[in-house]
Amino acid sequence: MSLDVEVRTALGALRLDMKVQIEEGEVVALLGPNGAGKTTLLRTIAGLVPIQSGHVELDGEILEEPATGRYVPTEQRSIGFVFQDYLLFPHLSVLDNVAFGLRARRAGRAEAGRRAMEWIDRVGLENRAGSKPAELSGGERQRVALARALAPDPRVLLLDEPLAALDATTRVAVRRDLKMHLASFSGVRLLVTHDPLEAATVADRLIVMEKGKHVQTGTPVEVTEHPRSRYVADLVGVNLYRGQADHGSVLMPGGQVLAAAGAEAGEVFAVIHPRAVSVHRAKPEGSPRNVWHELG
Repeated sequence: MSLDVEVRTALGALRLDMKVQIEEGEVVALLGPNGAGKTTLLRTIAGLVPIQSGHVELDGEILEEPATGRYVPTEQRSIGFVFQDYLLFPHLSVLDNVAFGLRARRAGRAEAGRRAMEWIDRVGLENRAGSKPAELSGGERQRVALARALAPDPRVLLLDEPLAALDATTRVAVRRDLKMHLASFSGVRLLVTHDPLEAATVADRLIVMEKGKHVQTGTPVEVTEHPRSRYVADLVGVNLYRGQADHGSVLMPGGQVLAAAGAEAGEVFAVIHPRAVSVHRAKPEGSPRNVWHELG
């Protein structure tokens, strides 16, 4: 199973222009600053925001394609969606919230109740089946939302900042549970997060977005070790510079020249970790590649 998305659309000031491919077995995290278009991308995949051009294709089936007039309604896309604020029905019990998607897909009351209880047990809330959302903690509400999304056995699971509403203490435990449930889900998995630790913990691959566009993709290690934007560099705590390389040296925009092993000709990014910088009263011993002198 795979998800192939190529979407272009405008929503207010945002211009979304993204290509995403996710294979079965991958957990992919969308990372980016506020306003980057991460949530909008999820909503286009789910059919909640129409696209102006491109396509959304799931396992060879076109779900949406403006050029051909193809549009599969949200409720028929076999997509589970965990919203940032969970959107639980306040007047329904935990059991009825989890069973809602099943009933909407015309499962009988008894069958929906049975399958809902199976998921309530799996997320460890068997003693809260009769409780209302207002009676639950933040972590419990998150687990109810996850169970509701997974109970109808979707082919795609979308999660919009699933841990954002939790306090720091609760987030650690729920992050561990989320990783376990994502690992047990066999479909396509895509989540939005602002938290690099969350992304590195639960995701196999990161996609970095800025201003509605793809900036960088790779494993958590690849992205953090080789940032390709100021946002990523700031996120992981390194200094990022763009310059022109010429066989071992990099010319910076301000005229400075950096020595850089292996830098071939062309435009490059230079990443300097704070731990790689030291200050000395006198010229240091050894052979550091780059040394600057402050006179006076």
